[in-house]
Amino acid sequence: MSGFFVLVILIGYIFSQAMNDSAILIFAVLFAIISSFVSYWWSDKIVLAMSDAHEIDHVSNRELYHIVENLCITAGLPVPKIYLIDDTAPNAFATGRNAEHAVVAVTVGLLQKLDKTELEGVIAHELSHIGNRDMLLATLVTVMVGIIVLLADWFRRWTFWGGGRRRRSDSEGGGQLQLILFVLAIILSILAPIFAYLMQFAISRKREFLADADGALLTRYPEGLASALEKISSDREPLEVANRATAHLYIASPFKEDETGKIGFFTRLFMTHPPIEERIRALRDLKFDTCPPKL
Repeated sequence: MSGFFVLVILIGYIFSQAMNDSAILIFAVLFAIISSFVSYWWSDKIVLAMSDAHEIDHVSNRELYHIVENLCITAGLPVPKIYLIDDTAPNAFATGRNAEHAVVAVTVGLLQKLDKTELEGVIAHELSHIGNRDMLLATLVTVMVGIIVLLADWFRRWTFWGGGRRRRSDSEGGGQLQLILFVLAIILSILAPIFAYLMQFAISRKREFLADADGALLTRYPEGLASALEKISSDREPLEVANRATAHLYIASPFKEDETGKIGFFTRLFMTHPPIEERIRALRDLKFDTCPPKL
């Protein structure tokens, strides 16, 4: 997060100097904040509609409701709304702006293909995202990524439509510093969005590791989640309701082609989830002196 703030300030300063107009930076910041504010308050409804999910209650799915309810009591969280996605690929996600307005959604395939301890591990992982306020963190990161991408895009457009030529003419009498700043701004307009997305993906991967650990701590049985991740990753059926905009929400990548073959260094940098093998290894390195919970 500190790196993000430093990057935003640096890029904003260089672009504003190159364009000689600080109002553009202010407008970009306001636009990114407003768009992220809208997504923060209504993202759960948007994602649920895109996923074709429907809400369940205690009567329609008693076992799932009791698992979520008992884990929430253990975690000290209010019971979120529970949604079911009519898709046979096993997966799940959590969303919502805070613990009081959170949502946990699971697919039909998850209920069909996992046993109870594995399902408890998945639900505990999603509840950990809620307890750790990962939705709020994701919103803050989205704000900063949006600012960087908007600034870079506007600077490239400004340069394309002749602003760069006018600026270079002005710089001929203003010394080498202005010219250096302009060239640096062009380079940043290309590289900055890439760096911003890399930091966003890195934060997302770290939060997945944290949710895995907290979920295992909640159930006191890390093998349940480890086994669930094995089954989810080995199931080759892609999640039809998922898309690139919502993929990062799920407990594992819904695009099965992302997990096939050896993962290279550059591919790893652009992954929203850590490799399944690393998550399973980390879970099995955790040791608890208790048996599986009787929920």
